[in-house]
Amino acid sequence: MKSISELLNTPGTTIIDVRSPMEFAADKLPGAVNFPVEQIPFKLDEIRSLPAPYLLYCRSGARSGMATSILKQAGFTEVYNGGSVYDLQAELTQN
Repeated sequence: MKSISELLNTPGTTIIDVRSPMEFAADKLPGAVNFPVEQIPFKLDEIRSLPAPYLLYCRSGARSGMATSILKQAGFTEVYNGGSVYDLQAELTQN
């Protein structure tokens, strides 16, 4: 299992923000794509077309945890809950 730092620094990692479009527009990680958690079950093919591994985040880690579970139940294997956008931003500034 890769660490969050490794995932953030691996070219090709798909970073998915599962917050609302409004939250995403206000503050996001560089290169992130937005799939609100409630849309994840309907966007599986679109997500599958993006490169693995997948690193998901939200405001606190709760919604990204739910989205991670949904993707794993749908057969995705390289899916990681990155937790909070703020933790990931801090991780990026340390590297």
